[in-house]
Amino acid sequence: MTTFMAMVLAAGYGTRLSPLTLELPKPLVPIGDRSLLAHVALGLARAGARRIVVNSHHLASAVADEVDRLRQGELEGEPEVVHVHEPQILGTAGGVANAAAALGPGDVVAVNGDILAELELGALLRLHQHRRAFATLGTGPQLPCGQGTLGLAVDGAVVRLRGRVFGAEISGADFLGAQVLSTRARAALPLSGCLVGDVYLPALARGETLVACAIAPQFRDIGTPAAYLDSNLAWLRERSLASYASPSARVAREVTLVDTVVGADAEVTGTGELVRVVVWPGGKAVAPLRDAVVTPQRTVAIDAS
Repeated sequence: MTTFMAMVLAAGYGTRLSPLTLELPKPLVPIGDRSLLAHVALGLARAGARRIVVNSHHLASAVADEVDRLRQGELEGEPEVVHVHEPQILGTAGGVANAAAALGPGDVVAVNGDILAELELGALLRLHQHRRAFATLGTGPQLPCGQGTLGLAVDGAVVRLRGRVFGAEISGADFLGAQVLSTRARAALPLSGCLVGDVYLPALARGETLVACAIAPQFRDIGTPAAYLDSNLAWLRERSLASYASPSARVAREVTLVDTVVGADAEVTGTGELVRVVVWPGGKAVAPLRDAVVTPQRTVAIDAS
């Protein structure tokens, strides 16, 4: 197994997921039995990450607390987990640049902290080492020409990005926000800015090679409260669970859970069913209730139509 240094980009505001992100930054929202960030870190650890650097800006103290929990948890290979705070938000490119000291020299795997997918990072790293590209971008399955956020040449090189074309395209794909940055890509990082707009597009314009690698047969977007609820229901289906309640949750005997996730130290009272509900750790829900997310501070109704 190839070992590597990894960066989890967790400093965004998660605006589309509001009002849930008023309480937790998007990478910390719970999916099943753990936070989204914990799912991402577990995948990186299993793939061989020696060190995982997590940046923060929005609700930074919550991110710092979760990093502390990850340090004490059961990540395979026991990678070092490091938190880097950004007093001013720096963007995806600036975030990696700002974490240079924590990451150390060499190529770096950078992933968005809101990716919910089983990523084949070993394949991404092998292709990157073979092609010696400026950067290697992880994508979903191949799409017809012209579709997706990337256009690819016959050899897998990126030839379309954000509507700009740099060569002959034979297929498309969706960029998943996971990539390997070469040392020369890291040298080109601005102190503040976006990896795609401020690094990849200028690199393609000057003739650098970016290649794509399909690393996930499917992935989920949790950008909205409805998509977030659906992602928790998918977590249940993937484990053949009708519902899940943390061992430390308290669920009244008069309550039946249906397609529902109840987090640690949460409490469910009342009489009747909870149907398609996510109760966050520490939240308090009252049955009957359906199609909702219950946090410690609010209940968010989800439009199931």
